Amino acid sequence: MYPSEQQFYNAMRRKGYDADAVAMPYVVQIHNAVNEQTWKEVRQWEKELHNVENPRLVRFLGRPEQRSPKAWWNVLTGKNPPFDRHDWYIDRGDGMERRYVIDFYEGKSSSSCNNAAPVSMYLDVRPALDDSQALLDRIRMAARDTLPGIFRSDNNNHHPSISHPPKPKEI
Repeated sequence: MYPSEQQFYNAMRRKGYDADAVAMPYVVQIHNAVNEQTWKEVRQWEKELHNVENPRLVRFLGRPEQRSPKAWWNVLTGKNPPFDRHDWYIDRGDGMERRYVIDFYEGKSSSSCNNAAPVSMYLDVRPALDDSQALLDRIRMAARDTLPGIFRSDNNNHHPSISHPPKPKEI
């Protein structure tokens, strides 16, 4: 999950990007911060809906050329497409892989003319609709997002609510 600057540079060149070796320390820092935020959101879904404190990332797959169904719908309805997509496969400790879809969107532009303005992007992290449980998970989180006052945290409740439901977040 944490490539070296040289590994990242080589990967960018291999994929046909015009990589700037001088910028690599900054690019890798941004990459790592985005991965940390993504993992935090995956863990939030797992903890809040399945009481899994420490899922394990099994593997991930970059799929920038393949739009998720949600991204496809968003583009069809006039929204901007994501600039990248990943599928992350996790294990809750039971040996079964579960897939998460992550769409990466450009965030709001800074009104600053400063070249050192912070990078802004939105992450849309959610379980892939590979089975009925993932569909139920999405419905439950959507209900919590829509009706935040109805659900509350309770250690005796197998499915406690969360204070910040996963949705696209700006980082």
